[in-house]
Amino acid sequence: MSFNPLRERGIPLDRQLRNWRELDVAPIDPDHTDPYTRCRIITMNGIEVEAILFSHQFSRHCPDPAVKQQLAQVRYIEAQQQKVVNWLLPGVSSVLETTIAYEQVAVDLTAWVARSEPDPYLKQAYQFGVLEDFDHLYRYANLYEMIEHRRAEKVVDNLTEVMPGRPTYLHHRHPIDNLREPYDKTAAAPISKLHALTIMSAEQQTMNFYMNVGPTYMEPIARQLYQEIGLIEEEHVTHYESLVDPGETWWEMLLNHEYNECYLYHSFMETESDPRVKAIWELHLNMELEHLRIAAELFERHDGRDPQEVVAPTLPAPVTFEPNKAYLRELLATQIDYTTLGTGYVQEAHERFEKWQEEIMGGERPPSEVVMDDNRAKSGEEYRLETEGPHPVPSLRVDRRLG
Repeated sequence: MSFNPLRERGIPLDRQLRNWRELDVAPIDPDHTDPYTRCRIITMNGIEVEAILFSHQFSRHCPDPAVKQQLAQVRYIEAQQQKVVNWLLPGVSSVLETTIAYEQVAVDLTAWVARSEPDPYLKQAYQFGVLEDFDHLYRYANLYEMIEHRRAEKVVDNLTEVMPGRPTYLHHRHPIDNLREPYDKTAAAPISKLHALTIMSAEQQTMNFYMNVGPTYMEPIARQLYQEIGLIEEEHVTHYESLVDPGETWWEMLLNHEYNECYLYHSFMETESDPRVKAIWELHLNMELEHLRIAAELFERHDGRDPQEVVAPTLPAPVTFEPNKAYLRELLATQIDYTTLGTGYVQEAHERFEKWQEEIMGGERPPSEVVMDDNRAKSGEEYRLETEGPHPVPSLRVDRRLG
């Protein structure tokens, strides 16, 4: 059934405020909840954080007091939504467990978007990034085994494989080589705009998370690994945010943000397996429909255009968390040796890349390699979760699995 969020009416804004009791949601049980429920929670937390940060930036650049008041009212509700969503995560999970879940989000959400993206250039951007997040999952899984003596299948539950992607040390590129060509807002499919905003928001939240939790560990190798991968997440945010057309007006960006929130809450409401969490997605969707209505009115008033010139008249097919094992194996087999040059991709290291590598490494092995050495020494062999057979790249295979 088609769903046009521009025609639906949600909860009036003056009825959206929740009290402390309503905000105090019980967290999910990590031992009895679908891992993809946790992935949806992490995703929506990133989407809500982006909505809040964008609204603050808009307000700082807006001279109209009435608009600033409108943004402030909606933003406070978005802040309550973010608290509810993020507080669904269980306090019993360690930071490293949550980190592994963050990387599962990055892998399976980006892979799904890459599979669904109609624009070849944008699709390549997602394919490129997902092979790096895939390797981050592998590095953190080995850190998890080494310092917490647990295995990542406890978190990913065999839905996502854990094995080498594009090696993390090769992700360090000169900043100008992290910029991509933006889509053309007048020609891009509406779904392409939603994809770009979704992955940018998710990667931004991962960057923010690592920036804050990295120094909370005592173990030097953990602190170092979070620092290294945290820098790469900054590269990824640069990579994805540059896909968005910088010519979009503030009103247009606001409309896209609110529409995307409706799209994702609706998607997750349709696909959620946990009834209690599904009810939260439904409630937030009904709030976001009102936020979208307000954004559409502001867009019509200040941009002088019909919102349907910018966003789709009906929601696209739902965003779905599902295993992407075959797709990822195909990318590993064909694109693992890619790097970037300018706004394009090449398969050979170039002078600027090599110089950057030399300077950042400083003649030492990076933490992402040291953690593997340390876990092999401590556990007898590195940790992997290969459910579909040997690694598709022969040089990255091992002769013996952990028993």
